Amino acid sequence: MRPPAVAGSFYPGDPTELRSTIEELLAGVQPEPDNAFAYVVPHAGYRWSGPTAAHVYGRLAGREAERLIILGPAHRVPLRGAAVPAESMWSTPLGAVTIDTEAVGDLVAGGLAVADDRPHADEHALEVQLPLLQVLGFSKVLPVCIGVAAVEEVAALLAVAAVPGSIVLCSTDLSHYLTQEQAEAADARTVDAIVRLAPGDIGERAACGRYALRGLLAWARDLELTARVLHQATSGDEGGPRDRVVGYVAATLGV
Repeated sequence: MRPPAVAGSFYPGDPTELRSTIEELLAGVQPEPDNAFAYVVPHAGYRWSGPTAAHVYGRLAGREAERLIILGPAHRVPLRGAAVPAESMWSTPLGAVTIDTEAVGDLVAGGLAVADDRPHADEHALEVQLPLLQVLGFSKVLPVCIGVAAVEEVAALLAVAAVPGSIVLCSTDLSHYLTQEQAEAADARTVDAIVRLAPGDIGERAACGRYALRGLLAWARDLELTARVLHQATSGDEGGPRDRVVGYVAATLGV
């Protein structure tokens, strides 16, 4: 079982405090119900990106998923292509989460991913989503680390993994460490590309999860989905220093 790597730093390590924090974040939004196929959600510490992420998770309340897929970048381990867990369970302070081993097997057998726990071991981008999902009642996930990958590779992975009834979460932050004004301009271009489902317009410094995001947009374009922004902010908007911010967006992709 993979133990939590960032409990106590990116989110509270105490189960009671963690659940209370998430419930408070969810109480701060009033989302419309939807049945979107996919969402873009940030992955910084809850203190900074949690209010933006809540706009996605509020829409997942009461929903069920045939398969729940989380795509995110590999921040700490060099990776080419996609890596899925070899481990069958991950844990958070709220308990264990089951890995969708059937989906893992399908992706590995199809040559669309490798089974490798190393990119996942210290990675926060996927882990921070798990407690939010657990509070909403989800207990089985398919985490996929996306390294350097062509748009077509990620879109092909999603075409296989996202069976009917699936929900896909693309975990990414936007610009990093620009001034507030610079971030607002850079993120506006990235958000415009998301809305237009234009993977080629996601720049190299536009998002840390750019490879996953580009592939998600190509897959959504093939399905003729519509993207809509739910919320956009920076760490500066949440009380952080405004001379060095990180950008966040919550978006939905559906019919």
